[in-house]
Amino acid sequence: MWSDNETTVDYLNFGVIADACVQLLTRSKGEPISVGVSGGWGVGKTSLVRMIEKRLPREAPAGEHRFVMVTFNPWLYQDFDSARSALLQIVGDKVLELAKDNETLLDKAKDLLARIKVLRVMQVGGEVAASIFTGIPLGAMGRSALAALGRLKKGAPPEQGSAGEPAKDDDGADFIPDLLDPAKNASLPSEIHAFRDRLENLLAELSVTLVVFVDDLDRCLPQTAISTLESIRLLLFTRNTAFVVAADNDFIRSAVRQHFKEAELSDGLATSYFDKLIQVPLHVPRLGINEAKAYLALLLMEHAHSEGKLEKVKFQAALEAVPKRLQASWKGETVTSDFLDAQVGVDNTELLDLMRLAEGLAPLLSGADAVKANPRLMKRFLNTVYLRAALSKPQGITVEIPALAKWHLLERCDEDLAKDLAGKVSADTDGRLSVLADAEEGKIKAPFEDNDFTRQWLNLPPKLGDMDLRPLLHLSRDSVARDFGVDELSERGRELRDSLLEATGGNGPLTALIQAAGESQAGIAMRRVWQLKARKRDWSKAGDVVELTEVCKVFPGLGPAAASLLKAMPASQLSPALAIVLEAAPWAADVLKEKTTSSDIDSRVTRALAAQRRKH
Repeated sequence: MWSDNETTVDYLNFGVIADACVQLLTRSKGEPISVGVSGGWGVGKTSLVRMIEKRLPREAPAGEHRFVMVTFNPWLYQDFDSARSALLQIVGDKVLELAKDNETLLDKAKDLLARIKVLRVMQVGGEVAASIFTGIPLGAMGRSALAALGRLKKGAPPEQGSAGEPAKDDDGADFIPDLLDPAKNASLPSEIHAFRDRLENLLAELSVTLVVFVDDLDRCLPQTAISTLESIRLLLFTRNTAFVVAADNDFIRSAVRQHFKEAELSDGLATSYFDKLIQVPLHVPRLGINEAKAYLALLLMEHAHSEGKLEKVKFQAALEAVPKRLQASWKGETVTSDFLDAQVGVDNTELLDLMRLAEGLAPLLSGADAVKANPRLMKRFLNTVYLRAALSKPQGITVEIPALAKWHLLERCDEDLAKDLAGKVSADTDGRLSVLADAEEGKIKAPFEDNDFTRQWLNLPPKLGDMDLRPLLHLSRDSVARDFGVDELSERGRELRDSLLEATGGNGPLTALIQAAGESQAGIAMRRVWQLKARKRDWSKAGDVVELTEVCKVFPGLGPAAASLLKAMPASQLSPALAIVLEAAPWAADVLKEKTTSSDIDSRVTRALAAQRRKH
């Protein structure tokens, strides 16, 4: 199974994009920069961000700043005030950690943390901010805030549930009384300016460039997202800082409009505001068929490697070879069958079949609106397939991965057709669908529609029309409940059914199976096999009616039932060889007479029957 977590292993040729972003960050030379890694849900934004982080140099060349990384997820702090405060606190804590070995810088870092506390309080607004900076306790919240600050000045922690933060010796709380001295005419603009100056100077003295990676921004409420971005731009965007923000551009623009909905921003103004927040928009490329094929192939190789079916050296070689091939795809060097076969080895039959599966799935998963080659959805697709495969073994079911994948693809991309076909599966037909078998042979009719997806799906191996679909559908009960009706065949009846399906003529073992099954079970098996073989019957040979002739030899009482089935035989298709076989079956006499007197009968049939009768 594949986890839904981000990865730094490059399955999608994202390495070149990560390298380009790293160059942007290293060439900024201390100037503040914000990069937006944009893309829809599940396209790999977080993985790309992790790759950028991994590729950033940890050690700086002589005379240059080293990169220090911080990761922030505003989704964990959904309330917009909490997210803004948490971002400032995380930055302050990182600076404090960097300065811990230098007493002078440590004092400055504590001063920075104290200012963060002030900014967090000031941005609460309303009663609290007004009470602090006027000294007049406005409302219950204002009175609580002033009381808490009074305790801080005396070195005592605030009471439980009061406004403000607990005082700590190592986080700059001692500086709060001086910063909040009303005589200093503190204001939000002046505090912001002072905070930015101290942050910029501290980073310069520490010789670091602080890189903040912001992820899952597009999972937040609009106000939280905009608040986080504004905090970055207004408070933290100084020299020696860089921000890499993973979020869908369309979401951010929508959040801007929502945040300023009363102002009724035009599209141009919303875009301008977005451009102010994100300097460099870096789009995660959408996967094409070639990339989807490579991704699926590598996921399947990874699974095979985890199960010991693909050597580590081959898997590692594939991890290097596949991205290189994708980088050269513009030259026409695509991920071909021969290329994939070379990665797994031409003697590894199981893996070769899986590579064919990747080839077949790629165009369908790329073109289907339900997937659109989304990496997360493709991973989930394979997870479902392999989960069902794992569930099959304890239940005594044998279904190969390609068959499970083909059926689940239909469930995922054409749910109505999947439900229609599943509803036609019954015990009476042993789980086989002649309409599906016909469609896979190119004879497309309802419920199938003749479109690109349907044709590609029908051509995807293996052919499901000749399979008993009940085991496969039983494993897909996570999508819908299945009811195949009552199967009247006993274990011996099923054994006889399977033998009759394969039989081309009578023999001793087949006769023994008919006798062992008994007349009732033999009759059911005879009717089942007659239905199952209908599509392949051409009325030319003895094998076309062997289920009737051999069962009726043992149990003549089933003759009328066999004759009723034989009436479906078209007179125009009856061959001389089959007519002679039926001539020897007493139960078939009336049907044969009716067919041979038809104007559609081939004259060769009547001549062959006349010659046969003269012999006797």
